[in-house]
Amino acid sequence: MENQQMRKMMNGAIILSVAAFIAKILGAAYRVPFQNMVGNSGFYVYQQIYPIYGIAMTVALSGFPIFLSKLVAETSTIAEQKSLLKKSFILLGIFSGIFFLGLYFSASLIAKWMGDGNLEPVIQSVSGLFLLIPFLAVSRGYFQGTFRMLPTAVSQVGEQFVRVTVILAAAFLYTRNQWDEYQMGTIAMSSSWIAGLVACVILSIALYKQRLLKVEKQLEVSLIAVPLNYKRIAKRFATEGLTMCLLSALLILMQLIDSFTLYNGLVENGVNSVEAKNLKGIYDRGQPLVQLGMVVATAFSASLIPSLSKSFAQKNKKAFAKTAKSLMRITATFAMAATTGMIVLMPYLNLTLFGDIDGNLVLSIYTVAIFFASLIGVYNTIFQSQNKHRVALAALLIGLGVKIVLNEWFVEHYGTLGSSGATVVSLFAILMVMRFDSSKETKKRLIEKSFGWKLLLSCGVMAVIVWLEMQLLGKNALIEGNRWAAFSYTVIGGGTGVGVFLWLIIKFELLTIREWLSLPFGKKLLRK
Repeated sequence: MENQQMRKMMNGAIILSVAAFIAKILGAAYRVPFQNMVGNSGFYVYQQIYPIYGIAMTVALSGFPIFLSKLVAETSTIAEQKSLLKKSFILLGIFSGIFFLGLYFSASLIAKWMGDGNLEPVIQSVSGLFLLIPFLAVSRGYFQGTFRMLPTAVSQVGEQFVRVTVILAAAFLYTRNQWDEYQMGTIAMSSSWIAGLVACVILSIALYKQRLLKVEKQLEVSLIAVPLNYKRIAKRFATEGLTMCLLSALLILMQLIDSFTLYNGLVENGVNSVEAKNLKGIYDRGQPLVQLGMVVATAFSASLIPSLSKSFAQKNKKAFAKTAKSLMRITATFAMAATTGMIVLMPYLNLTLFGDIDGNLVLSIYTVAIFFASLIGVYNTIFQSQNKHRVALAALLIGLGVKIVLNEWFVEHYGTLGSSGATVVSLFAILMVMRFDSSKETKKRLIEKSFGWKLLLSCGVMAVIVWLEMQLLGKNALIEGNRWAAFSYTVIGGGTGVGVFLWLIIKFELLTIREWLSLPFGKKLLRK
């Protein structure tokens, strides 16, 4: 029975990982055609309000559902399960209702704080999503807590697909009609609650099929469970649940700080409003680049996460430590490679995706976030499985504080370049706090057998070879502004970089044989 449950958990983790991967690809990729259609100013309008949507979706998709799934798994009877879900729904309903009312009726004030009163209807259009959070979070939490991951996975992909469709439709209509950027942004942001409704329908169908209310009697497990009353649930929501939500929304919270400080900072320091919107739109190109980079960086290590969960569930400390070390090393390897590759190819990526080479340095510094955020994600996974919520929350709050303090001074002196730097420094601060509290074994594993030097050397050699190749082949593409030529050289440079990097890390024996075998296509690469 225990093995069967473990198998369900492992299969479920794989299903959710695949769904998250598809959703992340969709979530990052649509921004490129969207920016191309609406321009830097239109992109600025959308990205100013995007963090509000991002926070709501983190709560409804990853933060509270994961936390609720833990609570559901702790229940010992069907009656306890129903009571927990009912109380959680009511508490989340109160929380979401307050957020909806506050956001909708304070939209004018929030827009003024952002320095642009025209954003009011865009903010109001996203507020409706908060009303859907109770059902989305509780139903997903129920399914995940009972090891049924497919409904969550289907609703996640379906929701993202509908949202992207509505956003691109809004951008297309903007190019055909006499809309301004704020009308377009309002329609684009309405995609949040439209897609949320679609997810609700998918989850409702799944609930009906499960017949939650008419489920057959299960064996009443004779565990002495502590009854979860409203006070206890609210307390755990405010500690464990909130920490999960905030850490899942780390980069979104950084973007939210930018929404309130970057445009305002540029205008206060003498940049006219039109140019400030243009500069903020260019700066916001970094977000889809970081998202895509993190998908690449974390995809290779995702296969180890179910093993980590399995080791912890079986209380196998040795296996847990070993898997945690491998997770850290593999993520560091491919996150560093993705970051280095993007920086070297940035002019060609920028021209290919966005039609010009504006902001290359700003975006190059911003992409360093790929490396730090990927490692923070690994530490977060390890800490969550060990219930180290306070450490993770403390690290997050310190990092956000650093971002707020640095943004004001850095933007004043360096503009958008300063904001990129502030994001990277704040992520580094979070990583250092987390690393300080991690086990000695995890710290040691990253430096044993000269791991760090071998990784830096591999990335350095790759960067030099790709840069020289681009100097010889692709310089004219940048001078002429030829997007198709830039795309060709991006593919050529990327292919060269991947080949050189893989050859070097195999020769340097950067990863162990066990780590290679855990990777997709790892066995084939070792044979070569």
